[in-house]
Amino acid sequence: MSTAKKVVVFDYGFGNVRSAERALARAGADVEITRDFDKAMNADGLLVPGVGAFAACMKGLKEARGDWIVDRRLSGGRPVMGICVGMQILFARGIEHGVEAEGLDEWPGSVEPLQAEVVPHMGWNTVDAPEGSKLFAGLDQDARFYFVHSYAVHDWSFEVTNASMEPPLVTWTTHGKPFVAAVENGSLWATQFHPEKSGDAGAQLLTNWIGTL
Repeated sequence: MSTAKKVVVFDYGFGNVRSAERALARAGADVEITRDFDKAMNADGLLVPGVGAFAACMKGLKEARGDWIVDRRLSGGRPVMGICVGMQILFARGIEHGVEAEGLDEWPGSVEPLQAEVVPHMGWNTVDAPEGSKLFAGLDQDARFYFVHSYAVHDWSFEVTNASMEPPLVTWTTHGKPFVAAVENGSLWATQFHPEKSGDAGAQLLTNWIGTL
């Protein structure tokens, strides 16, 4: 009899942790909301949520030692998933109101204001997932996901220098100008949208992630 995978929703003060907890539990995980260092390090999967401003999220994450936890987990190939601003802070920098803040720099690139007539981007949208995506496995091309954000990554550049590494799979969507909607990069996955608010499609996506843990 298989046991449920242990997933920690990292509670550093900047995320809708309760809805994430409920969604992960419905998808079959054994979920705990905590900022406890050892529990976050030892869980099968670590989910990093995020809402609000990039700089504030980074400050809260560092105060909770979340930056160190993410780095150490990824160094050991331990799965991490970021959602919304929890995805944005994985990039090198965020630029809000002309102020630049450093991110975790797991991926190069800048999180910048959306280039669209209507901001924020709030509501349902489809995505363009690449062939071979495990995150979007079993989902139709017209599956819709819930977005609420004013900033995004419009330019993706990531050079794979190790021949044994698979290049990241990048999913795009469009609101005004195309932007990165999700990334699958080894043990590090992330979505700009909120799977926990995306109904059946979001539930399938979380089930897909849990299935890889």
